[in-house]
Amino acid sequence: MKRILFSLLIVILFASLANAQPDRWQQRVKYVMNIDMNVQTNRFTGKQQLEYWNNSPDTLTRVFYHLYFNAFQPGSMMDVRSRRQGTMQSGRGADWDARVKDRILNLKPDEIGYQKILSLKMNGVPQEYKVDETILEVKLSKPILPKSKVVFNMDFEAQVPLQIRRSGRDNPSTKVRYSMSQWYPKISEYDYEGWHPTPYVAREFYGVWGDFDVSINIDKSYILGGTGYLQNANQIGYGYEDAGAKVKRPAGDKLTWRFIAPNVHDFMWAADPEFIHKSVKVRDSLTFHLLYKATNATAASWEDILTNAQKALPYIEKTFGPYPYKQYSFIHGGDGGMEYPMATLLSTPGAWLHEWMHCWYYGILGSNESLYPWMDEGFASYADDRVMAFLNNDKNFPYADAFRSYFSLVKGGKEEPLTTHADHYNLNSAYSAAVYSKGEVFVEQLGYIAGAAVRDKILLEYYRLWKFKHPNGADFIRVAEKVSDMKLDWYKEYWINSTKTIDYGIDSLWQEDGKTKIRLKRIGLMPMPIDLQLTFKDGSKELHYIPMNLMYGAKPVEDASIPRTVYEPWRWTSETYTITTDKKFTELSIVEIDPSQRMADVDRKNNKIELKW
Repeated sequence: MKRILFSLLIVILFASLANAQPDRWQQRVKYVMNIDMNVQTNRFTGKQQLEYWNNSPDTLTRVFYHLYFNAFQPGSMMDVRSRRQGTMQSGRGADWDARVKDRILNLKPDEIGYQKILSLKMNGVPQEYKVDETILEVKLSKPILPKSKVVFNMDFEAQVPLQIRRSGRDNPSTKVRYSMSQWYPKISEYDYEGWHPTPYVAREFYGVWGDFDVSINIDKSYILGGTGYLQNANQIGYGYEDAGAKVKRPAGDKLTWRFIAPNVHDFMWAADPEFIHKSVKVRDSLTFHLLYKATNATAASWEDILTNAQKALPYIEKTFGPYPYKQYSFIHGGDGGMEYPMATLLSTPGAWLHEWMHCWYYGILGSNESLYPWMDEGFASYADDRVMAFLNNDKNFPYADAFRSYFSLVKGGKEEPLTTHADHYNLNSAYSAAVYSKGEVFVEQLGYIAGAAVRDKILLEYYRLWKFKHPNGADFIRVAEKVSDMKLDWYKEYWINSTKTIDYGIDSLWQEDGKTKIRLKRIGLMPMPIDLQLTFKDGSKELHYIPMNLMYGAKPVEDASIPRTVYEPWRWTSETYTITTDKKFTELSIVEIDPSQRMADVDRKNNKIELKW
């Protein structure tokens, strides 16, 4: 009897673990930081208290921090890689990032960036550590046991680099004094795959969910914006104060700005004495902020952001999930467009929507951007194009540029699998086309496979299950499978894990026993379900739908106005498949594979035949 009860308990345990997969353990942090900024030297000192919860089942004998500013020194990994890319050729010429080039090599001592650790203690005990450029490795005097918490206390100092990439000071184009991203020692993520001490070489970020309490002491003339809720607005002013409140700033040359940011995985701020601050209360629980430097000629472009963001928000939340925080800030700064929790840095107004959509795909659904950059950039690009089409009331296909970019990548022969680490793509240009464009095509093409309405349900269920967590590609596919009731692992294996391409063609047409036969041929190595639309001389249409056998299912009818015939699945090993229509051959006018053009067929010339009778 005891053995039976034990077996039953084991079954129940494993069943509960399977059902609870979206609740996979993850670490937790709470930062309390006090920063004193010297705007003459561009240096600051900081005190950081970090509460760290080890929610893993593992005993940790060491921890890692990121020291991102150390990348901005001559000879750094970022510098060496950037100059290497300048010797590489892509379709656009030299492959280097035009914002970086060899600029790091030429930084003077007062222009470099650095973060220096002055002291580090765990639970009051000094710890042994070493710095390897942008990574701080701490060998713990006492292991952190599973399901336990420790407190790290750190004193550090830093110099803000001349603006090179994302963060820095005195951007020559924006003229913004401080873009303060990747500015503090940030503990690395430890997850089910272990530690992720990724050196800062080129690209994306990954952080631990937690709460931030940040106090920034800075020259009184500077205006700040960024992540978090300002706690002392009526002492600060500059447009943050309560309506009708009289601002009472303390005596002295500096102000201390205190921000609280709950349940985020990073913290960014920007500062300039000439920022124009505008805000709009969207609803009782949400305020949009805009901070920019502009002439009269560009002010309207910046302020249009607030108008368009208000208009877009209901559509965004209906399509991708609710925005969960109380504020969002669009801030002039950085070197292009770059996303952070509750805020973005923008060198121009044009990238506002893409970076805002990163609130969902990075800010709320916090995938490891180094390992799964397509889940970050690709999904945000898809959302950007979709929402922009809504704003412009554009009925055309909004993803055409992404498809063209992907086709160009394939044609150029430089494609690497989307499983490639973000820093390890051979070419910057190949990274951009793959991660942004092929990643965007992944989402739209999923609508072709499962049905657009089903895909939209998948996106909302993905948000519901995985918000404030760290989903990977397999997690997304499992959500898609459950919502669509079909197998979709093959889609990830082909589209993400390989560079195999889709190419189908119309092989031949003939009449047999008074009926028309049409043979299709798979030419590419990636199998897909097929929509084949027949148009007849009288204007009528038929849709002939062939599922792919690995799907173990079929997408629902998308257009009820066109009669649809569903066939037995096309086995992926078979090169040809023949469909039949009762109409005579001479009644045919157009035969077309995928008239919606949502399938990324790399050679569409053989997808359509028009019969001229």
